[in-house]
Amino acid sequence: MKDSLLLQKYHGLGNDYLVLDPHKNEIHLQERHIVRLCRRNIGVGADGILYGPLFEGDRISVQIFNPDGSEAERSGNGVRIFAKYLLDAGYIPRKTFTLTTRAGDVVVDFLSEDGSRMKVNMGKARFAGGVLEGITTSEEIVNEPLIFHGQLYNATCVSMGNPNCVIMMEEVNGSKAKELGPYVENASYFPNRINMQLCHVLDRSHVQVEIYERGAGYTLASGTGACAAATAAYRLGLCDGEITVSMPGGELLVEVEPDYTVYLTGDVCRVGTILLAENFFA
Repeated sequence: MKDSLLLQKYHGLGNDYLVLDPHKNEIHLQERHIVRLCRRNIGVGADGILYGPLFEGDRISVQIFNPDGSEAERSGNGVRIFAKYLLDAGYIPRKTFTLTTRAGDVVVDFLSEDGSRMKVNMGKARFAGGVLEGITTSEEIVNEPLIFHGQLYNATCVSMGNPNCVIMMEEVNGSKAKELGPYVENASYFPNRINMQLCHVLDRSHVQVEIYERGAGYTLASGTGACAAATAAYRLGLCDGEITVSMPGGELLVEVEPDYTVYLTGDVCRVGTILLAENFFA
């Protein structure tokens, strides 16, 4: 690839993404491109790549890639970041629109004039964890004892379009998330790997969360992770339906309805435009 690439960088609470617009760049995106771009020491640095917009009739879709090159089904921060990019680039003049991800549609409602704050209908949460090898369990995995790294933890598995494993703890911190995260992500229970959230309930409207993401590692924040943790706390009767989720990067508001429809509200910030050197991928 000889031509240089024009990228846009945004972050939501420190969870940063690069937007690669195929209408403004000519590239056949490969795994090695994604890995190199996301590496912070030799590339631009990011928690993922947002590739789009992709149009099919009136539908607008985005592909979401993790730093290891794998494709994610959905990202709460990624969805909000991409929505902000679409507004900034003039693709969507309207206040509310539907965005298609690999896991299905989400509805985005801009709450500020510049689009930096928005509310997203993330769809319905489901309590399932995929195939559990060697363990007898119900289809739903709610407060089930599972073994990670030789220790027993009560886990609640929540699908927000992507898989999440929420572990309630009396105390959470980044060191514990980094230590336990790789074992949960790659546990034999989850053949397709899983995102992990360590969650501490502060009161009925506030939880503290540390996150380790599949294909990305430890992150400062996650939209779907915040939704999963809040929904698990709601399902376990520990929180009411309106929950502030505090993460190292900041706070998101998660609203959980009785039928487990989940709404996510938060801010995103544009970092700037990046022009890659022509020989970056050489």
